[in-house]
Amino acid sequence: MSIPFLSYSLSTQNQRVDSYEVVQTDEQYKIFSTDSLPNSTEMGEIIWAAYRQIFSEHQTLAYTKQTALESQLRFNQITVKDFIKGLLLSDAFRELNYDVNNNYRFAEMCIQRVLGRDIYNERERLAWSILTANEGIEALVDTLLDSEEYMENFGDTIVPYQRRRYLLSRSAGEMPFNLKTPRYGEEFRGKLCKPQFIWQGVIRKFKPQEQKAKAGDPALFLNMVKEVSANKLF
Repeated sequence: MSIPFLSYSLSTQNQRVDSYEVVQTDEQYKIFSTDSLPNSTEMGEIIWAAYRQIFSEHQTLAYTKQTALESQLRFNQITVKDFIKGLLLSDAFRELNYDVNNNYRFAEMCIQRVLGRDIYNERERLAWSILTANEGIEALVDTLLDSEEYMENFGDTIVPYQRRRYLLSRSAGEMPFNLKTPRYGEEFRGKLCKPQFIWQGVIRKFKPQEQKAKAGDPALFLNMVKEVSANKLF
């Protein structure tokens, strides 16, 4: 029996903060869309914008490139929405974002990058993480892309973008969601900070005291003093 999707309130502590939705500035995000029948160069910009939004700039590598999807989009065989779905369901996205995070953080990341906003509250994070655990990544992606919120803001032709960027914290260096989100969850980062060495099939954790002192190292002089003191007769 599947767990029903949890309801959550559509509110946040930042709802009264001025944002790019209501404040027109020179930094207004450029909307990338296929509505105007883009040429080859413009289509390249649309594809780059999609990669940057879904993978973020620090994950946009040769490894994450989806050549077949790009070709289908250029020849109008798929829509921008289909292209976004293909990126989200790609092996590269799974390995770089899902495999190194728990469901709570992965669901939050997908909401930020697909719907272009932060989560409303912890209940929303819980609702989407349960959906992910219960029905899988594909169900999460389909539900987000087919949601009324996505269709009203982006539809089939617009590349998702961050709809709210808070002006009050911009001076403190706030970056878009797809740039400030670290690759690894906290529990995974903890494992990466502990180097290990394999000697004859045995995993042994590295200990600083196992380093051998080199010529000129003060440790050699200190060791010599200790040896002399230990052998000195009183």
